[in-house]
Amino acid sequence: MRASFFVPSICLAMAFGLLASEKVAGTFPGKVPATFYGKRAGMPVAVVPLPDGAIQPQAVVDANDVIHMVFFSGKPAGGDIYYVKLAADGRRLSQPVRVNSIEESALATGSVRGAQLSLGREGFIHVAWHGSKPSEGSVTDVPMWYARSADGKRFEPQRSLSGRSTGLDGGSVAADRLGHVAVVWHAMGTQPGENHRTVYIAKSSDDGATFSAEASATSAPVGACGCCGMRALFDRNGALHVLYRVATDDKRRDTAWLMIQGATARPPVRVHPWEIQSCPMSTYAVAEDGDGIIAAWETAQQIYFAFLNSKTGRVGAVSAIPGTGSRKHPSVAVNPSGERLIAWTEGTGWNRGGTASWRLTDRNGREIGASGDAGPIPVWGLVSAVALHDGSFVVFR
Repeated sequence: MRASFFVPSICLAMAFGLLASEKVAGTFPGKVPATFYGKRAGMPVAVVPLPDGAIQPQAVVDANDVIHMVFFSGKPAGGDIYYVKLAADGRRLSQPVRVNSIEESALATGSVRGAQLSLGREGFIHVAWHGSKPSEGSVTDVPMWYARSADGKRFEPQRSLSGRSTGLDGGSVAADRLGHVAVVWHAMGTQPGENHRTVYIAKSSDDGATFSAEASATSAPVGACGCCGMRALFDRNGALHVLYRVATDDKRRDTAWLMIQGATARPPVRVHPWEIQSCPMSTYAVAEDGDGIIAAWETAQQIYFAFLNSKTGRVGAVSAIPGTGSRKHPSVAVNPSGERLIAWTEGTGWNRGGTASWRLTDRNGREIGASGDAGPIPVWGLVSAVALHDGSFVVFR
């Protein structure tokens, strides 16, 4: 019965209450109860708040149902990233560990530049993030930072992968089961202007021990929106998928899908149009589902989603989340039965918090449940949704 899913999710929140770290801002209370929202009893969705002072969760689940998470703590203009590991039944498997070796080198302002996390071969944990200040020896440009850990108990010293690229923003990391790691970001191209910005990539084939020099991921003249985030994912067949916002002719800021198979990059596919002259500071979400990717994004303060077919390179029907509002920062999770959860923030903006929302559908798109007010989101906050192997979902906020 669905109601049985409630117990492990409650325990997850209680485990959060036991977290403690000298460097994490705020107080970690003894217990933080999970809050459940839904249209009917038995809804397998738990909404779990982070402790005070922690924002921007990014969570993934491994094959053993262990939840791996990074989150931000400190001043938004310069703080720290922490990693923690939780069991699906709520047992705490690790203490929070600081990811960044250079103190206060992570940026949270804007909600589009926070840390992202991916799991690779033999349990390697890969984290990438936008720097808060120029690296040593540079006057103006902040780096794209990367750090990895073999066990989650300590992270190797952070490394800059951005090389000579300038004016970078966004940034994401993806890893697969064969030891490949890709860190992507967008930065200035050979000429000034957003319509000449490009997606850059640094690649590793040895679990992140070494990386290639940064290089343009695509030569397509579509530009990149200068203040928007990105999301990258390796699918089960080894193709790398990157979702980001292009910038063309000073007015087109469409959502685009870039797929890279080995050394070959397909031309970016325009997924959804948006004519807007200012940067919307948006983020993206992707999750693997069968032979493709479920993608979610913001267009004109609404959350849209579509199925991206990895084999054909085609975009399925684009749909909007029912209802209206000021919606941003989606997160997507798919459980073993093909049920899809999309979570997002309502009412958030520049230096403004809001609320968490979510919608759960079956594999055919029929709504199972939804909540438009699933708890507060702090300033610069995000949501992160994961699917557990028993079919339940957890939304961290």
